[in-house]
Amino acid sequence: MVLPNQTSVIAQAKAIEAQSMLNHLYGLQKSHFYRFSKYSNDLEALGFEHAPTINEGGQAIYRIEIIEASVNSFKARAVSLSDFDGDGNFNTWEIDQNKLLVESVKD
Repeated sequence: MVLPNQTSVIAQAKAIEAQSMLNHLYGLQKSHFYRFSKYSNDLEALGFEHAPTINEGGQAIYRIEIIEASVNSFKARAVSLSDFDGDGNFNTWEIDQNKLLVESVKD
């Protein structure tokens, strides 16, 4: 009997965490933009509180970072802290000021 490979299903389920956190960060960035007419590169200034990661004894699987922010744009990234399928790639998602959410590295 052959069992189907469930690695992709597990990765998809875990990716929901990244998508949710990036969508939340998008909302915080938009609020900041409406107040200050610019985007921020400071998670703390935005009020974003990262849940403790698996490396810190918590349950969050993704690390969130703002990779660029300016007057008119921003880009944030969520990188998995675990290699879901052992291929050396770490699942990565990105979002920008247009709420374009893309999986830039599949795992």
